[in-house]
Amino acid sequence: MPRHRTPPVTDTVDRQTRDDDKSLPRIRELLPPNRDIIKCHADTPLHEAASLMQHNRCSSIVVIEGDQPVGIWTERDALRVDFEDPQALNTPIRQVMSAPILTIDSDAPLAAASERFRDGHVRHLLVVETDGSMSGVVSQTDVVRHHGLEHYLSFRTVGSILHGEAERIGRDTPLSEATRRMHEARTDAVLVSLADRRWGILTERDLVRQIAARRGNLSVGELATQHLVTVTPDTSLYQARSLMSERQIRHVGVLDDGELIGLLSFTDLLSGLELAYVDELRQADQALAVSQRNLRLTEKVIENSLEGVVITNADGVIEQVNPAFTRLTGYTQEEAVGQRPSLLSSGRHDKTFYSAMWDSINRFGHWQGEIWNRRKNGEIYPELLTITAINGEDGALEHYAALFSDISEIKKTEQQIRHLAYYDPLTDLPNRRLFYDRLSMAIAHAHRHRQQLAVMFVDLDRFKNINDTLGHNIGDNMLEHVAQRLRRCVREDDTVARTGGDEFLILLPDTPHYDDAANTARRIVDELTRPVHAAGRELVLTCSIGIAFYPEDGDNLDTLIKNADIAMYRAKERGRNTYRLFTATMDGQVQRRLQLETGLRQALEHDQIQVHLQPLVDAVSGTTVGAEALARWHHPQWGTVPPDEFIALAEETGQIQTIGQHILELTVRHLALGGVPIAVNLSPTQLSDPNLLGNICNSLERAGVAPGQLGLEITESVLMTDAESHASLLEAMRGKGIHVSIDDFGTGYSSLAYLRRFPLDYLKIDRSFVEELTDSAETRAVVSATINLAHELRLKVVGEGVETQEQAACLRQMRCDVLQGNLFGAAVPSEDFDRLYCRPAVG
Repeated sequence: MPRHRTPPVTDTVDRQTRDDDKSLPRIRELLPPNRDIIKCHADTPLHEAASLMQHNRCSSIVVIEGDQPVGIWTERDALRVDFEDPQALNTPIRQVMSAPILTIDSDAPLAAASERFRDGHVRHLLVVETDGSMSGVVSQTDVVRHHGLEHYLSFRTVGSILHGEAERIGRDTPLSEATRRMHEARTDAVLVSLADRRWGILTERDLVRQIAARRGNLSVGELATQHLVTVTPDTSLYQARSLMSERQIRHVGVLDDGELIGLLSFTDLLSGLELAYVDELRQADQALAVSQRNLRLTEKVIENSLEGVVITNADGVIEQVNPAFTRLTGYTQEEAVGQRPSLLSSGRHDKTFYSAMWDSINRFGHWQGEIWNRRKNGEIYPELLTITAINGEDGALEHYAALFSDISEIKKTEQQIRHLAYYDPLTDLPNRRLFYDRLSMAIAHAHRHRQQLAVMFVDLDRFKNINDTLGHNIGDNMLEHVAQRLRRCVREDDTVARTGGDEFLILLPDTPHYDDAANTARRIVDELTRPVHAAGRELVLTCSIGIAFYPEDGDNLDTLIKNADIAMYRAKERGRNTYRLFTATMDGQVQRRLQLETGLRQALEHDQIQVHLQPLVDAVSGTTVGAEALARWHHPQWGTVPPDEFIALAEETGQIQTIGQHILELTVRHLALGGVPIAVNLSPTQLSDPNLLGNICNSLERAGVAPGQLGLEITESVLMTDAESHASLLEAMRGKGIHVSIDDFGTGYSSLAYLRRFPLDYLKIDRSFVEELTDSAETRAVVSATINLAHELRLKVVGEGVETQEQAACLRQMRCDVLQGNLFGAAVPSEDFDRLYCRPAVG
């Protein structure tokens, strides 16, 4: 047999596998003697390569360049040929081959080949020797024909592994359309409807024959095999395999009551021959040995067994049963003795099943498997049954002993455990483990087909506030709503998983364009912002989404998820309730974020967080009537850290509560010295603290400051997250004499109808509106209407971010009450405020 060296880039199975079990059949036993490897040069036209395969009656051809194999072209690759293009059949094989070739050591066991086919998503492996030379090609068909698990195939039926209906097409369907549907359905054969309600079959092998003949884009009726060999669902897998081997075919149809319900292929057979079953079989053999010893124990042991025991003579007549038999079946010993075990038959198993069972008992002396039996009351139930032939000292058969147990609850429990292992119990979404499995498979598929996929990291904004203020029951209810909405926003073959408390991961396979993922993210953002009614409340959630793409943003699972996480944090920094795509520059921003997080934890200890005050002036007189307290961080190495960097970080890391209390204490301390009222901003975390009002009142009382000197500012979006409880809290604050302002009005819901529900004193128009006052008539109309309506609600209006005289004049004309901005004074350290601003001034 010619030998060829394999290139170093091919991927060979670990040779350790070949030493794991010397008793198992080896790969080399599958290779026919004295048969050359079918191969062709990389420049060979496609139709010539197909002719070689057809002539040699093989399902693959190795593509070589020089002496080295560079790829393989198989019958499956025929699905990618464009039969509408006549020139496609002349394409050099190098352009359509699969590469690199997956290889396996000739001394590896068959079980290793099964794993290799499954993990590599291929049906052919190049067999190599220890010195790297090629010795043949092994296919899935070869493995199924030689796997040697006849006892397993015998007690499994065709119906037990049949999954869904086969793809069906009409006889007039063009070949190009048929191959497209086969490729999309990931199937190697389709059923073809012929005349007189007959069915034919079109397989990948038929496509190879068509390529070799260079006949063009004919209808499938002219190409399909006209006679479809069929079996029934009750046919054993062993019989199905034997039939396919005898007829030299790889597919049989499955008929049920005269109706064609599906196709069975060698690939389906191989899926049942997993290594896990081999291990299970070994354990079963050990249990069987224990059972054989126990069957020879005393009558007392049998009577006290929790499993049913039946002992028959050599002719199969029941001689003895134990009490567990009566408990499990309902038949007493008197009713059972003298009868045959067929007394318990459920009628679910055919003669083939029992023939295979007795064949195993006669050949091996025992049989073990699952069986359905019927109790005396007519109830059908599953059993785990072991039957052992007991021979006398002379070797002659004397008895049969059967040991069985009711596995109804085990079946239910196994199903529940399998579900819990892969799904989140609250939302019933896939969990992290299942998501990682699907993402790994999607990456492998995308790599093989050179496709792009997207991973989305979805984090609910400020969800902790809901759990802290409303309780975990409402929080769980919200998560269930979120899961339902996320499912509605994605395609059927996408995966939505819950991987943490308020974190979700979404896999979008086959996403060729960035806009596809971006559009999905926009749908999710819009869907989640719709109010949710829970426990008599109207709650609003928002989310931040990060998106990373394979292979551009990472070629492995961990990198993709990490980069999607980084992009998600970027979305939070941009104001939340949005999405961001990952970029390489975000890595540097992550490092900066880590530095800030570490520094922020030390900032309070080293007195780096200070209060600056910005004046609020009367719009008419220009007199300073109040101030807003603003947090400033002065780091010894970094200098002044912008508030938009560290405030959001403090909220995300849970430090905002401490910082907010620190700013409040410093502000109250300044108020104790006298001067104008000062307003302090409240974060969402502070607002959810049940001790907030008590802490504020205690601080004011200790410092001797009247409550009317302190104001509290709450952003519009935060106020609306739980309108009812926030309204109660604000009412309590007003009752204490503390002034309350709604901040950044216009950036959230901007509903004056909602404002009627809250006891407020001031409405602050966001600086984004003030910036456009002099340039946009629409903005002027909105601001004017807002001021008028606010006055109707007896609210005073503050215009934020006033930078020019024109803006100030425009706001005065609209009867805005108070102005704030750098035009009237920048924020300064609290110790300098009174000296600079507490005197009459004109804006």
